[in-house]
Amino acid sequence: MSKLSRTHAVLLILFLVLVWGINWPMSKFALTYMPPVLFSGTRTLLGGLLLLIVAIPRLGRLRFRETWPIYIVSAVVNVILYYGLQTIGLNYLPSGLFSAIVFLQPVLVGLFSWLWLGEQMNVVKLIGLILGFAGVGVISNGGMSGPISVPGVLLALGSALSWALGTIFVKKTGPRVDPIWLVTLQLIFGGLLMTAVGSGVEKWSDVSWQPAFVASLLFISIFVIAIGWLVFYKLIDSGEASKVASYTFLIPMVAILTGTLFLNEPFTLSLLAGLVLIVISIFCVNRNPAAANKIRMSVGLSKKSSP
Repeated sequence: MSKLSRTHAVLLILFLVLVWGINWPMSKFALTYMPPVLFSGTRTLLGGLLLLIVAIPRLGRLRFRETWPIYIVSAVVNVILYYGLQTIGLNYLPSGLFSAIVFLQPVLVGLFSWLWLGEQMNVVKLIGLILGFAGVGVISNGGMSGPISVPGVLLALGSALSWALGTIFVKKTGPRVDPIWLVTLQLIFGGLLMTAVGSGVEKWSDVSWQPAFVASLLFISIFVIAIGWLVFYKLIDSGEASKVASYTFLIPMVAILTGTLFLNEPFTLSLLAGLVLIVISIFCVNRNPAAANKIRMSVGLSKKSSP
């Protein structure tokens, strides 16, 4: 993938944060019409099948015999484990607490990028990652009043870990595969498996195919799953993985603001405090030390040259 201009990257990040943030309340709504495992499998499978329309003209870039392990591993960590553990874990923990744990992912990506990708790590960047996680925790404080379950915590950690490992894996192996085919096949493979599991443990007769649900399912499959993952990988490939991942701290903020506007949920002081922490976090993670040093040097030189 080619490098992105700053304006293009900002627009893609804005799109991703908005659609992935809206995804939480929309998924909550959709789950009132469809059992969770079937919903998880159906939305990912549908997203993959829709992308197949775009992928087929690029069949010559597939090279499946050479690269099939990459597609399989990506499907396991980014779809099956991430969505599967997430769907099951929400049955054990309050959604706010579960979300806060899952969004440990940017911190893990920052650490793994430093260890395995050779990305720069400094004290300010590390503090920024920690502040972002703390901001998500503060925002989700209102959802932490329910019972704490050890299996639920472990499932949330597993979901965060699988997403982080998947991000690093794609960053490291992405240049060897076509990005459209990578997203398409991981969604189809993962969606097929989860739909098969859901068909065995849940009932299709429990699905209520109301127009509002169908519209929600299509929006999630097209914009959140198919286009969302394409945009995420485009951003990861075009910049430092830890910097891109830091913006995912904004996703719970969008989800809660959406709930405040459309579900009449309260805007609290903890929400405001969490937003401040997240903004500081993104500034710290994306701060350019070289640019800052140049500014300091130029200021020092101007002071020396002044009478």
